[in-house]
Amino acid sequence: MATQTRDYYNVLGVSRAATEAEVKTAYRKLARQYHPDLNPNDKAAEEKFKELQEAYGVLSDPENRKKYDQYGANWRVAGEARAGPPPPPTGGPVDFDFGAFDGGDLGDIFEMFGGGRRRPRSNRGRDVEATLELSLEDAHRGGRHTLQLQTVDVCPTCGGAGVVADDAVCPTCGGAGRVARPKTIEVNIPAGVRDGGALRLAGQGGAGAAGAPSGDLFLRLRLRQHPIFTVNQDDLEVTLPVAPWEAVLGARVPVPTLDGQVEMTVPAGAQAGQRLRLRGQGLNRRGGGRGDLYVRLSVAVPKAVGEEERRLYEELRRASGFDPRVPGRATT
Repeated sequence: MATQTRDYYNVLGVSRAATEAEVKTAYRKLARQYHPDLNPNDKAAEEKFKELQEAYGVLSDPENRKKYDQYGANWRVAGEARAGPPPPPTGGPVDFDFGAFDGGDLGDIFEMFGGGRRRPRSNRGRDVEATLELSLEDAHRGGRHTLQLQTVDVCPTCGGAGVVADDAVCPTCGGAGRVARPKTIEVNIPAGVRDGGALRLAGQGGAGAAGAPSGDLFLRLRLRQHPIFTVNQDDLEVTLPVAPWEAVLGARVPVPTLDGQVEMTVPAGAQAGQRLRLRGQGLNRRGGGRGDLYVRLSVAVPKAVGEEERRLYEELRRASGFDPRVPGRATT
């Protein structure tokens, strides 16, 4: 736990005259740099991230910032004789994964998920953000998945006050009023979700204080790269190798799909790079229906041939008037 002897302005790297927007910008930049999800097994980064959360939790709240500017490290206990112990901190982002947002506007993200909004006097539990990685098949079909994450709950020792008897700092939470704990949940992923999509699981976030409701879990979905399919919104594309004679004469060939192999007709005279469409063999859509599968042809040439094959290729070369360097035209 970061100690309160640290200068919160120095922690965020801003001056004491910094505006609210400058404080927020500095916090977001540093939080992304030191977030535990981006620095796994790095205790120093984890402690730095906690310091950043603590500093931002104070400086982003006008009332708390005013107290901090006046009383410094003793701001929490200043005026307690009149006002009682301060409410537990409830704002600030928890367990979000910046990598899921593809470099988008973090301001929009914080507003979307409530990560940047503070509720300084609410006992409602914190909203939590997490990322779930899915295979393309899982996103297509949906199904149940187990998710393990860290949530921040009210400290069981001090009940969220941050202090215990005689105004001593709580030994369990170090005065934060909240403690992290692991949580395992089962989540049902609907068929047809997409990369970057989000699901809201009500009441699966941090626990509330004094009987208040729990926060929500906002689950960002990320799709792993598929070994053979590429995704374009609802459609898929796959490259299919065909033999030279299949391209020339046409053929019925097997094509992989997310639901197993199907047969497709390669028309006579098919060209390398030509795209053929299989309707309804793409991804499931959330509202019903499916996208299409586009099959891009690749003409595969054998690296080595037997004696009879070589003889036939030699015969074909003598008989054919086709010149590949003059597309669509034959030699005389």
